[in-house]
Amino acid sequence: MRGLVTIVLGLMASLAHAVELRDVRLWDGPESTRIVFDLEGGTQHKSFTLENPNRLVIDIADAKLSPSVNLGGLSKGIVKAVRTGPRDEGLRVVLDLSESASPKSFGLEPNGQYGYRLIFDLYAQVPSAPGSLPEVPSQIVIAPPSAPAPSVRAAPAPAVVAEPPRASAGRPIVIAIDPGHGGEDPGARGRNGVIEKEVSLRIAKQLAKMVNDTPGYKAVLTRTGDYYVGLRERTAIARKAQADLFVSIHANSLPVAKNVRGSAVYVLSQRGATSEHAKMLASLENAADLVGGVEIAGKDDDLASVLLDISQTAVREASFDFGSRLLESIGQLNTLQKRDVQQAGFAVLKSPDIPSVLVETAFLSHPEDERLLAAADYQESMAASLMAGIKGYFSGYRPQQQVVQSSYSPSAGPVPVSLKRKKH
Repeated sequence: MRGLVTIVLGLMASLAHAVELRDVRLWDGPESTRIVFDLEGGTQHKSFTLENPNRLVIDIADAKLSPSVNLGGLSKGIVKAVRTGPRDEGLRVVLDLSESASPKSFGLEPNGQYGYRLIFDLYAQVPSAPGSLPEVPSQIVIAPPSAPAPSVRAAPAPAVVAEPPRASAGRPIVIAIDPGHGGEDPGARGRNGVIEKEVSLRIAKQLAKMVNDTPGYKAVLTRTGDYYVGLRERTAIARKAQADLFVSIHANSLPVAKNVRGSAVYVLSQRGATSEHAKMLASLENAADLVGGVEIAGKDDDLASVLLDISQTAVREASFDFGSRLLESIGQLNTLQKRDVQQAGFAVLKSPDIPSVLVETAFLSHPEDERLLAAADYQESMAASLMAGIKGYFSGYRPQQQVVQSSYSPSAGPVPVSLKRKKH
């Protein structure tokens, strides 16, 4: 009897210190379904898939379900239902799936908006052939506060994506439009509940319609709904579409200075360009990248560095010109926070061969700006201002972005390089 009491007390002590699973959220994207577990603290987990029926089983160590979590009716994408139960002094979560899936998981440490998160991205897959090897269970560690450890994060999409040389005559001008944030990443939030991810998507869709309604233009959205797209993946989408411009749409926030308001335009800083330059050179062995129309994979470091520098310099010049035109257009609609184009190291601006800008449409932390961003007519007017800047760029500026052509080989001696201006 005494031993039984000891076991019960030990179990109660274990549960008392278990990490709470405080929320479960689902997001459905075009390529995957994401499930987010909000946790009280750091812990470990293991996962494996089952078939007939299709399920994903996740065992979270030293965890328990918060009484406030309601899993009833939780269904989205390929996830039909979510069930939980105790398992080996931890928590077992079972996702009932509509089809077989390939899961990828990673953990995130707390930031300003969320605590510890365990994230699974479920990609639909063709069922394994009979006799194939079973999937090896995965294990991710989210570092507990008492024993910090490097967090495991999702591998970013490649900085660049291979593509054929762009067509010359006859092709439309392609505008890549990037609605900031999305899914479990809401971005900034105003005092009256206006959310950045929602506003940026509405403006982006308005702009995309205006672009597509203009003869000779075509719009490509990096996301079309409420789901998250990785920062590198956004530039990869633009490069795959052979975009001629990249416009990332955001809303700013500065709660500590609530009197700050207005719109601003950013391009990639020189420091950001230098950092990206080094990163691309370091990854040449594992890439087949086209920069300015020439494949740089396989070239020696010196030549690759020259080609990257030519492309980046021309793109930054074009980005500044485009950004200036946007400021002129937006300034007729809203107060400008800064009258000059600003520079920053935003990841979405780091495409080596697409002029790219990030637009902060207004400040959600300012009451008047928040009111404007919530209004449908302002969202439409902002999109129209962006469209005016796009048209002005292509009608009044001849991009200095150059197509680099080279027949270099290691034994050929001097490197012949010719530069040609792109024409639309």
